[in-house]
Amino acid sequence: MDAVPFMKRPVIRAQLGVSWGAPLHKAISMRHTTLLTLNLLFATSLAPPLSAKEGMFTPDQLQEVGGQLEDAGLEIDPDALADLTGFPMGAVVSLGGCSASFVSSQGLVVTNHHCARGSVQFNSTAENNYLEDGFLAQAIGDELPAAPGSRIYVTTEVTDVTGQVRGGSEELEPFERYELVEQRRKDIIAGCEEVTGYRCQVASFYGGAQYKLIKRLEIRDVRIVYAPADSIGKYGGDIDNWQWPRHTGDFAFYRAYVAPDGSAAEFNEANVPYQPEHHLKVSASGLDDGDFVMAAGYPGSTSRYTLLAEVENTFNWSYPTFKTLLNDWIATIEAAAPEGSDARVKYEARLAGLNNFSKNLSGQIEGARRVGLVERRRDREAALSEWISADSSRAGYGQAIAQLAALSEETAQASRTNFWYSNVSRPSLFSVARRLYRLSKEQQKPNADREPGYQERDMTFFCQGLQALDRRFDPAVDKAEWLLFLQGYINQPMSERVVAFDQALGLVSETTADELPALVDRFYQNTKLGDADTRLALMQASTADMEASEDPFIQLAVAMYEYGFQLETESKTRAGRSLALRPAYMDAITGWQRENGDLTYPDANSTLRVTFGSVLGGSPRDGMAYLPFTKLEGITDKDTGEDPFNSPTKLLERIRAKDYGSYALESIGSVPVNFLSDLDSTGGNSGSATLNSRGELVGLLFDGTFESVNSDWDFDPRTTRTIHVDTRYMLWVMDKVDNADALIEEMDIVR
Repeated sequence: MDAVPFMKRPVIRAQLGVSWGAPLHKAISMRHTTLLTLNLLFATSLAPPLSAKEGMFTPDQLQEVGGQLEDAGLEIDPDALADLTGFPMGAVVSLGGCSASFVSSQGLVVTNHHCARGSVQFNSTAENNYLEDGFLAQAIGDELPAAPGSRIYVTTEVTDVTGQVRGGSEELEPFERYELVEQRRKDIIAGCEEVTGYRCQVASFYGGAQYKLIKRLEIRDVRIVYAPADSIGKYGGDIDNWQWPRHTGDFAFYRAYVAPDGSAAEFNEANVPYQPEHHLKVSASGLDDGDFVMAAGYPGSTSRYTLLAEVENTFNWSYPTFKTLLNDWIATIEAAAPEGSDARVKYEARLAGLNNFSKNLSGQIEGARRVGLVERRRDREAALSEWISADSSRAGYGQAIAQLAALSEETAQASRTNFWYSNVSRPSLFSVARRLYRLSKEQQKPNADREPGYQERDMTFFCQGLQALDRRFDPAVDKAEWLLFLQGYINQPMSERVVAFDQALGLVSETTADELPALVDRFYQNTKLGDADTRLALMQASTADMEASEDPFIQLAVAMYEYGFQLETESKTRAGRSLALRPAYMDAITGWQRENGDLTYPDANSTLRVTFGSVLGGSPRDGMAYLPFTKLEGITDKDTGEDPFNSPTKLLERIRAKDYGSYALESIGSVPVNFLSDLDSTGGNSGSATLNSRGELVGLLFDGTFESVNSDWDFDPRTTRTIHVDTRYMLWVMDKVDNADALIEEMDIVR
């Protein structure tokens, strides 16, 4: 989790762009549609309290669980947590994949090291390697620009727009239903973004029964202020990833900049630090075992309410299949980009992400086996079916669930069939060519009708993505990756191969792996897409220009467009069917859980959530005990002088001298490095502000234990533990090792 900007717990169904969210089957009346929505909206207030350890609560749910928060130890008014523009929630921000928070009045933002590492890597070369040496700006204004596309999003307003999105969609055919809902979402977003400086989204909750407009201030000038060396921020590397005990200084700082008049602006030397309305105080006294703790952040996705068919496909096929591919993929990059090479620097972030993904999948597969996830999901569906059968008025639920299960099977089959084609489409230059050709097609439409990702609001990101490729691309590595995927592709039955792709590459049934390098050499030898200026110029190319191009990657993109459009249409049609069925299923889940005394919180969807519990160790397996804190001495115990256990000499000297300063925790007799909690977290929670009972920053959420990764599918209070870096260790490193005194002085430190 700590190795990639996302705390990734992947759902592979996203490969085909399948949307599981949204509105309602035409067999369900408009009156019943309204009842479904109302049931879900009021589920929180009607349900008895849930265990405080489980639940990623939306801000509007926090007042309903206020009693639980107070019983758990919260000292501030629970109602304050529902105020997104007040303290402390107004200080919590999204990085668009990670979470973060303001910690000074001068726009200083703290997040995880692994969330900022891409920006550090972007500014690094083999000769000037900030990943290895760390980076510290000596003064405000000396910071380095973050990687292109880096953003800081401050949520300012949330509005229910369910009626605007769903109304009148029930009688449409699935594809038209999907298109209508998506168009309405785009139109609502466009209206929201008429106010300059905001980036808005319309998020789906409860499987599409509810939609909310999230209005976010978009800060576009983001700069890296301080990131410790990998030997601190990534200590333990992939070996320790998802493991306990941990000793990782997973923290880093950005600064948000705006134009002199306070408006959002692109990078400019004349820009000034953003002054947030609220920032968090940083605790130097921290927590002890059993203390109340909560985290506020932007978790990406969970699958707590998936059907049995989805679970079976994921754990019996998708995860094991992708796990095998990942191992080969990692080895391919490592062979093509040797240690110490400029190519390795460019691919460090990808390697870290793939290693994280691989380890995550291992934990997911093992966790599902250990808890009997398939059997547990089968039992849950049987119990739900029994509840539905007990009342004839619930018969519509059973019909919708049966159709949804059939749809899940259909979607799973599409995923399996297109697995290898999806992968051969991954290499950077082929991907760039496909996006540029699609852009030429989309630009023929009115802006409001274009697909998400191709509207005017997206062009800055589009351009920055093309520019950033130079820092994350090497033709030899890209070619090696493509050859790996092509070898898997040609080993598939001809019935699962794509005729247009075979024709474009000159592949036949007899083509062998030994022949592939010669077939693809012409692509890399004759393309100009490796040049940034060429890529940027093609953003203005017409469809006719693209179709007349002699660039082999563009020719391939043109040849594959119709097939890609076919896959997209099929996916949208399935999504349209899901829009009709999944809200009914979620309404059944809500009613059933309510009768059993449980609260239905929505699956994570990258919107602001709060989770709370306590500092807590655990015993995830027989004979295994996890203490709640690790300490400095654990670093010296692990240290070998070799990556990834190669702490800086100065850090080791300070530990051996027991130079704890004022950061020691009396109960452990040392400075705490990382700590465990029973908080409910997932991908996107990386960098989440971990707060004490007074709303002070006491840590940064950055990982989970190996036994916890399966909690996205089935929460287990015994095994689910979240890992945080302690602010006392963060301050100790800044004070005793990296001499970041100016930053310590800038923050409000409380003791």
